[in-house]
Amino acid sequence: MFCRAHAVRFGLALALLPALSACTYLEGLDLGAWRGGWGETEPVVVAGPDPDAPREPALPTRHFESVSADQEVLGDVQILFARHENTFVQIARDFDLGYEELKLANPGVDVWIPGEGTPIFLPTMNIVPALPREGIVLNLPSMRLMYFVEDDAADVRRVTSHPIGIGRQGWATPTGSAEVTGKAREPTWYPPASVRAEHAELGDPLPSIVGPGPDNPLGNFAMGLSMPGYLIHGTNKPAGVGMRVSHGCIRLYPEDIEALFDRVPSGTPVNIIDEPVLAGWRDGELYLEVHAPLAEDERDLSAQAQRVIAAAFQRADLEPVPLDEALIARIVTEQRGIPFPILNREQSIDGYLASARIIENTIEQAVQPAVVETAALETTASN
Repeated sequence: MFCRAHAVRFGLALALLPALSACTYLEGLDLGAWRGGWGETEPVVVAGPDPDAPREPALPTRHFESVSADQEVLGDVQILFARHENTFVQIARDFDLGYEELKLANPGVDVWIPGEGTPIFLPTMNIVPALPREGIVLNLPSMRLMYFVEDDAADVRRVTSHPIGIGRQGWATPTGSAEVTGKAREPTWYPPASVRAEHAELGDPLPSIVGPGPDNPLGNFAMGLSMPGYLIHGTNKPAGVGMRVSHGCIRLYPEDIEALFDRVPSGTPVNIIDEPVLAGWRDGELYLEVHAPLAEDERDLSAQAQRVIAAAFQRADLEPVPLDEALIARIVTEQRGIPFPILNREQSIDGYLASARIIENTIEQAVQPAVVETAALETTASN
């Protein structure tokens, strides 16, 4: 069940990533504790984002300069007021977001017709996984790639962050450590027998070789990994970025893989992790970010939240403090993929979101085929 995509064959034994600290915190966290309020106090009605507020330019979402060694959070949440013609496919592509992460950040909003004037929360803020900041780090639940490059200054990194598409259930992208072993422009795809058999059963037979061009699911650029059969590559169906639609490979928007291709040398380390719960510090505040786990993941997210929060206090060399159990339960339950502050009891989740930066809507109207393409991608895969 590999995504074998290039004539070069790669091989390296995988070293599984070490597990997170097993120390516990917030014992007895009860997901049923949240009933829509804030802790044990009465719910506070918070006005939504002000539709008449001045619009500001959008903040960068792809590249972050001068990231210090102790910086654990990148970017900021932003708010976009939709126009009647906007769709989540358009919005996601324009702000370098994945389709699923945008949908989960905005529960209850119609992804095809958000509606004129509907506020869309852009999850353009991310917690950096607690791993060595070198090479490429891929987190499967967040469907996001981060690439760390040393800056001229000591202990400073430049970070590139992009959404990714990953292997669907039954063809899961593996976790582990690898490295980039080769790169190809205009790659040729050699579909493995298992993929060809699946396509044949669906009445969509594949040739044994797919050359460069618009029908090649690898897109225009591919980077081989030391995990045999797996690639980081582009796509001929960009609307599938941010979904589980591949046969195990990692796909990026065409513009993102093109930018990475020239910057990532062979030998770059790659860490693929499966961490739906992340915690990180910014300006004395601790943030908790929870993503929907992979369908086959049976771990207890509340217990995982306890572990990552405890690890965050340990990293900061601080004694744990009492936290709002109901707030943590709400974040774990909703799984919106947005980092929420968990130390400040004076601000609700809704108030925090409503205070985000409101940006200009400069999205150009997309053509109809992108909508049809995404609908198909929700049930089928190409590679």
